[in-house]
Amino acid sequence: MRTIGLTGSIGMGKSTTAAMFRDAGVPVYDADAAVHDLYDEGGAAVGPVGEAFPGVVVEGRVDRERLRQRVLGQPDELKRLNAIVHPLVGQDRIGFFKAAEAAGADWVVLDVPLLFETGGHANVDAIVVVSAPPEMQRERVLARPGMSPDRLDAILAQQLADAEKRARAHYVVETGHGLEHARRQVMAILAELRGNGQKT
Repeated sequence: MRTIGLTGSIGMGKSTTAAMFRDAGVPVYDADAAVHDLYDEGGAAVGPVGEAFPGVVVEGRVDRERLRQRVLGQPDELKRLNAIVHPLVGQDRIGFFKAAEAAGADWVVLDVPLLFETGGHANVDAIVVVSAPPEMQRERVLARPGMSPDRLDAILAQQLADAEKRARAHYVVETGHGLEHARRQVMAILAELRGNGQKT
């Protein structure tokens, strides 16, 4: 069983692209969803995150907005948070791999927003970057509730630039030309991977 690392900056259409891989029968591990579960009531991250960042746990779950305010623009604080959360996500991911292997999957997708930033790209067989024109990206993100240009810029400052991600990818899925165009790209990627293995 081999692994596709799926990544892309905020607003590029990564979640939609991940769903296309899932629709094609490829198991998808959603790192963001795993973190949501870890932060929820009874989640394994609630205790250690609450201890490290007093005041961010509300009614038994991590308040993601309060936590974001604590770490945004604070590299040392973000590093401290990642040191707590990443090992827990890693444990959760092991269970995903076991289930996918038991189901006979030939490829799986790891949907990881910060694949390059966390060094995860070194542990996958193929890298797929989801991309769109910058003006479309900003339009998509600024349409989200509670989003502002300053907040978007702060998020982008923590992410590897889109051009750098594209340069380091084996494949790029362009989402600026509509859903069907993106879906055709996903199917072509899977066909090549299943036929020839990793693109070089």
